[in-house]
Amino acid sequence: MMKISKTAVGAFISMMLLGTLLAGLISLISTQQTDLNANNQSRSRIHNIADRFDNLIWFLQKSRIIQDWHLTYSGYFLLMISDIHISIFRDPSRIAQFKEFCHYTIDRITPKVVLATGDLTDAKTKDAIGSQQYESEWRHYRDILREFDITSKTVWLDIRGNHDNFNVISVKSKHNYFTNYSVQGREHPRSYMAQVKKGNTIYSFVGVDACLEPGPRRPFNFVGVLDEPEVIEINNLIKEIERTGSNYTIWFGHFPTSCILSSGSENVRSLIKKDPNGLVYVCGHLHTLGGLVPQMYTMQKGGYLELELGDWKDNRMYRLMAIDHGLFSFIDVRHGEWPVVLLTNPKSALFFNPLKESTESMLQSSHIRVLAFSLSRIKIVRVRISQESWTDLKHVKGPLYVTSWDAQKYRNGLQDIEVYVKDIEGREKTEKTSFSLDGSKVAFGLLPRLALMSNVSCIFWSLFIASLIVYILPLLVMKYFHTAISAGLIAQPRFRGNLVKSWIRKLWILTTVDRIFWPMVLYPLYLIFGPWSIGYIVEDYIGVIFSWGIFVDGAFLPGSFTYAYGFIQMITFQIPLTVILINTVSTRYSQLSLKIGKKVSLRQAICAHLPFCIVFIIQVIMAYMFWLAYGTLAFILGPLRTWSLVLAAGVYYTALHLPDKCFRRAKELCFTKSETTTDQDAINLELQLEHSAEKVAKAN
Repeated sequence: MMKISKTAVGAFISMMLLGTLLAGLISLISTQQTDLNANNQSRSRIHNIADRFDNLIWFLQKSRIIQDWHLTYSGYFLLMISDIHISIFRDPSRIAQFKEFCHYTIDRITPKVVLATGDLTDAKTKDAIGSQQYESEWRHYRDILREFDITSKTVWLDIRGNHDNFNVISVKSKHNYFTNYSVQGREHPRSYMAQVKKGNTIYSFVGVDACLEPGPRRPFNFVGVLDEPEVIEINNLIKEIERTGSNYTIWFGHFPTSCILSSGSENVRSLIKKDPNGLVYVCGHLHTLGGLVPQMYTMQKGGYLELELGDWKDNRMYRLMAIDHGLFSFIDVRHGEWPVVLLTNPKSALFFNPLKESTESMLQSSHIRVLAFSLSRIKIVRVRISQESWTDLKHVKGPLYVTSWDAQKYRNGLQDIEVYVKDIEGREKTEKTSFSLDGSKVAFGLLPRLALMSNVSCIFWSLFIASLIVYILPLLVMKYFHTAISAGLIAQPRFRGNLVKSWIRKLWILTTVDRIFWPMVLYPLYLIFGPWSIGYIVEDYIGVIFSWGIFVDGAFLPGSFTYAYGFIQMITFQIPLTVILINTVSTRYSQLSLKIGKKVSLRQAICAHLPFCIVFIIQVIMAYMFWLAYGTLAFILGPLRTWSLVLAAGVYYTALHLPDKCFRRAKELCFTKSETTTDQDAINLELQLEHSAEKVAKAN
């Protein structure tokens, strides 16, 4: 029988594990929808899409049904803004341009509702590290809305974000300024619903508040949580939606579903999935991941879109949305860019939801429909499909422009469509997209799916645990290896040869020095179980931080961003420090083996200690930032940051001054006689070359 090598077996097992992980990841981020109600009311309804202005609606008012408003036309539009981050310390243009948005943008688009999905204020201290609520920031927010009489122009629906919850012990806290200074906060301090009725159609809007309670200072206030009372409240809202016979539901909140844990019986995705008429969940919070994912959109398996909006803070983004004859459409716009163009029929193939919308409505439609807005009167609206000739659209009413088309001509496959708009002052905009009348799909990007369909808490936990395993396992394996050789269970190996074997030998030497080995192993194990810090976590309440959660004021906040913090600690401190110690201990062993006291120059000393100094300084900076975030008590009682500095200095000093007796076991077992001789000969040669170089330098 063919002999199978250990390497082949290891490779096979590794491939199996990797394949399993990849299969799980692909399943996780798959946009294939689960089997919902096949007779879904929204899907079965076919609309007659022509050139009329009816059935184009999006407005919202509190939590009661409102009859048709007596206006000259029945078209309504929705705007969304997120992560405004009004600050009294930085970037005054945020406030100035937010005023422009409240004045010019709202006046020109005339939405009947605006969603403000959290992080209304910045709540950061002047040093940008600490965090607390500043009443003056909330006054800015309230006064701007009052200055432009926003509540008489539109229905402003705001909800809290994590920044609005920094250092807030509860919704009843005097520091919870959202209650007093927001539009909805007094009546709706947490999750709420509003409905609007237009004709025979009812539209429901559910705001999901997943802010931590209590809300700690940053950085451990990044991921939201739905506790059992909030899950019960949202279930009651869903029952109210069913009782009223609502046709469409729009869900909104600050956190993406990937950033919401649940300590209750259901998670946020299962709650939204329970609503068969839920079209979309819109959110903010991730700030396009610093520009890495500027279009963070996906289709969740529960049968609804999830759309993260880029922040106002740095990118000045807002979103225009509309429902036109049952088709949900949107466009993300940068503030100050005009005209604003939204194609509502045919709808973009990327965002078409076969479980909630009908291709038959588009296939049987008689007109292409476009919404166009600008600071000046619109002069030209044109459209072309698949590089055909341009066709002018006629103005119907308000922002609606239409032109007739033969939809049957484009019924097969994906088709490209362009819309061109120009106003009388020469501003122009072209929007391009693809549509499909036969259900042909366009795939969402990989990064958006990872960001919105994963569970960031699981990712943080996995990174933390993986870093611990990668760090601790080699140390423990080499320790066991050394013990087994000492007991005569396995033969002594030879580590002559390449660089990898050289580093394995150095690691082995370190594992024989208990005064270095055990601190390096026990400290990361402590990070798993022991408290990281004790201090004022929220307002004047002392709390205890662990990797797996935070205890404060009798409440427990499950671990999430703490795992990310632990991962950063491992890769910026623990792992680099251990690599430095491996080399330092090996160098010390070589010096003692030669039994000489080697003098070094200042330059050589700097080069020798520079790596440790860099790692140590980085940790000092992080400890200082932790002090700014949580105060003096947390800094003093801080094994994670402060005490690790003492540990690092202690073990490094010990490694530099290890006595010869500490290497007795290393000399006995780590090297064969020939290897020891060869190693010493190499070092002797190196010293002789350095000594010769110094003589030459002095002679010159």
